[in-house]
Amino acid sequence: MAVPVSNQRLAQTFAELADTLVERFDSIEFLHVLAERSVELLPVDAAGIQLADDRGVLSLMAASSRTARPHENSLPQGQNGPAEDCFHSGQTVHCPDLRTPPPSWEPFTAAAVALGFAAVDAVPLRLRDRVIGSLTLFRTSPGALSAETAALAQSFANVATIGVLHVRSPEQDEAVAEQLSTAMTSHVVIEQAKGVLTERLEVGVADAFSLMRNYARNTGQLLSDVARQVIERAPEADGLTRVGKPRRR
Repeated sequence: MAVPVSNQRLAQTFAELADTLVERFDSIEFLHVLAERSVELLPVDAAGIQLADDRGVLSLMAASSRTARPHENSLPQGQNGPAEDCFHSGQTVHCPDLRTPPPSWEPFTAAAVALGFAAVDAVPLRLRDRVIGSLTLFRTSPGALSAETAALAQSFANVATIGVLHVRSPEQDEAVAEQLSTAMTSHVVIEQAKGVLTERLEVGVADAFSLMRNYARNTGQLLSDVARQVIERAPEADGLTRVGKPRRR
């Protein structure tokens, strides 16, 4: 569970996120950083960010490390749950105790409880009247979020929305659609590359992602570009594929 942090650390986090809004913006890396900072700075144990495609179907685009990694592949996708309710209503959804969830959440609730979660909140990623996804926050202890925490969570969701859309006005519908499409495409490429690395290097999915992410950071490349190099067996990715298995902490 996260512990209280200083205003200085909070300011550093928003500055770090703002610094990513540059010409070569890496939307997937941005979302992973935001998910991790949500767990660091909010009293939650895991966080996931879902985006909707042009059909309104949500996909998990980023998750915090460790605790959230299991729910990336285990929580039901495309079924009713807090993220879906949040996306369709455009309002924050609170469930302070997963022992008494809405009946329509049954598959989601069973998976979440099995992973050790006891409470969940979903905050909309919204630009005025347009909702593009949800920031879902998991806790292992029941109870409601404080008003201060809820407000900060919404601020994180707002930053995520700005980062993904990265447009100057809500009237630019084509630009909005293009930004969402780019994020979705990058996510698919990265998932494919993770599968390639798990077989090629005989490592776990989480380790494969960490290798690509660290390599992208160290070489100043977009995460999606590194993923394409892995898939295409490009010479540029030789440095990554020669790396030994990551050490277990």
